[in-house]
This record gives sequence, C-alpha cells and structure tokens, in this order.
Amino acid sequence: MDDVRERYLSAIASAENESALEEIRLKAIGKKGEISLKMRELGKMTHDERKKTGPELNALKDEINRALSARKAALEDEALNERLRTEWFDVTMPARHRRQGTIHPVSQVTEEVTAIFADMGFSVAEGPQIESDWHNFDALNIPGHHPARAEMDTFYIHRDCADNRPPDVLRTHTSPVQIRSMQSHGAPVRLIAPGRVYRADYDQTHTPMFHQVEGLAIDADISMANLKWCLEEFVKAFFEVDGVELRFRASHFPFTEPSAEVDIRCSWKGGTLKVGEGDDWLEILGSGMVHPKVLQAGSIDPEKWQGFAFGMGIDRIAMLKYGIPDLRSFFDSDLRWLRHYGFASLDVPTLHGGISR
Repeated sequence: MDDVRERYLSAIASAENESALEEIRLKAIGKKGEISLKMRELGKMTHDERKKTGPELNALKDEINRALSARKAALEDEALNERLRTEWFDVTMPARHRRQGTIHPVSQVTEEVTAIFADMGFSVAEGPQIESDWHNFDALNIPGHHPARAEMDTFYIHRDCADNRPPDVLRTHTSPVQIRSMQSHGAPVRLIAPGRVYRADYDQTHTPMFHQVEGLAIDADISMANLKWCLEEFVKAFFEVDGVELRFRASHFPFTEPSAEVDIRCSWKGGTLKVGEGDDWLEILGSGMVHPKVLQAGSIDPEKWQGFAFGMGIDRIAMLKYGIPDLRSFFDSDLRWLRHYGFASLDVPTLHGGISR
C-alpha cells in the first residue's frame, strides 16, 4: 500500500494540467480505479484482515483526494498568475462610446404632472385599460344614445353571439378610475388618474391610443373657485411662468354640472407658444363640478359631498410645452425623433415644474 501511495502522490505532484490530474484521479479512485478495486476485495477477506485493511484503504483514498484538491488549486493559481503576467489593460484609455437611451416625452410629462399635483396633495390612482360598459359610460351619466358609445368612436371587445353579458370596452377616458376610487375609498378624496386611453380617431392631433390625466377632488365644501385655483397653479408650474390667465367657457359634459372648457391666454409669435401673454386663447382641458349621479354611482352621498373634476391630454400638453408639431410622431417608434425630443434619465422633474429645454 505504501508503494501505491508513493506512486500516485508523485504522479499528482508532477501533473502539469487539470486534464492530466483528472486521468490520475480516474486511475486511482475512479469507479474502476486501483484503490476502488482493492476496496471491493474487502468482502473476500477474513474479519481480521478487513479490520486492518479497510481503514488503511479509506485513509489512502482521503490522502489522495486531498492531494488532488491541493494540486488543482495550485494549477489554478499558476494559470491566474500567468494571465496576470501576460494580460494588461490601460485604465487611462477613454471608454468606448455607448449611446445612452432617452426617456419618452410622454413618460417625462407624466412625471412632471404627477409631481405638480402631488405638491398640491393629490395622490395617483390607476385602473384597468379594459373596462366594463358600466364603469366607462353608465356610471359617468353617459346615456345610451350618446355618440361616444357608438362603434365609430369606441373600441368594443368582441363577444360571441350567445354571450349576453354587457360589453367590455377599451376605456375612452380615465374617468372609470375615479368611479373605482370613490367606491373603494369613499369621500373625501383627492386624486389624479393618468394612463392610456383609446378612441377610434387618427389625424395630426388625434391617435387611436393616447394618454390622459384626470383629476378629482371631493369634500364637504369644494367649489368652482377651488377648481380655478388648482388649474391656475398647475398651468403656472407646468409651463414655468409667474402668471397666467384662464378663461372658463360654459360647456356640457354628462359627468359634470356645471361644466367648463378651460382656455389659457397665450401668443404664437414666431410660431412659438408663450403662455401668460398675448391676445390669443388656447383650449387645454375640460372641467366642472362632479354630477350628483356620478357621485351616487361612486357610492357617495351627493347631499353631503361635492367636488370638481378635470381632464387633459398628456400628449397634447407635451406638444405645447416642448414644441412637438405632430401627435402621431409620439407613436412612430422613430429613434431619431426620440433622440431629439427625449429626455436624459437625470432630468428629474421638480415639485414646482418640469425641465426647461
């Protein structure tokens, strides 16, 4: 057994690579190795012979295993030292140029809007993009004959002829989020609901899918005056101007009463929009006091609570602030467009406004 030990330990010490080391391991302690075969012969020995030879074979196997592990570690260290000796890298060389991605204007403006309204105490609510007909229309006091419910304006989800359930739609606004929030949390409530919405329209200022943000504030004594102040503060912060003049024009929306379209005073000198000056007016959003039937649909008592709501297109106000001429370009997946209008990842909006370009 001493001869076997010396022979294998010597071979292990002189192994020049891991391949040679593996061959030695197989010859010694592999399934058909010399020591493994000797251990199989233990069954043929007498009790006294097994008692003496068994521990010696186990000790020999353990010693060879330790020698194999030590030699393998030594070979790995030698290989690493050789790499360190022959490989080098000049850390003073300039790095390879890697083009950085940019943040889409819709994402950036959504963050800007969220930051501004968060500073005024509004939380953010989200909801499903596939909505029930009830949440999208009925709960918002939109009658069955209203044009918005026609298939030429709304995307309906297909149902089989035998399916008598009310239809589902791709939501046409984020107002259903307001209904769901009122049902879940009750009053008082103050929230904005940004997200994707869908309508069957496509031209320079309309796309089948676009982004909206809607706001809702309900309390015991909220009035149109609170709505006016809230929108004025938003416009000043978003367009980064010290003063702004808003014009409320009477309008009609099924879900608010009274309702008003909101215009801002502006000028278009040199083809550039300047907010807060000039003699022109630009419509930016719709608003009004929440209709009592909408409050009832949201499980809120209209005799006790009242509030205001508003809604605007995120893509539209992004076009106005950053001078983007065509709404369709937002969704063309043109990298040249995104590199021009996109934002760096560190252009984080502040609580008081967006990023100046």
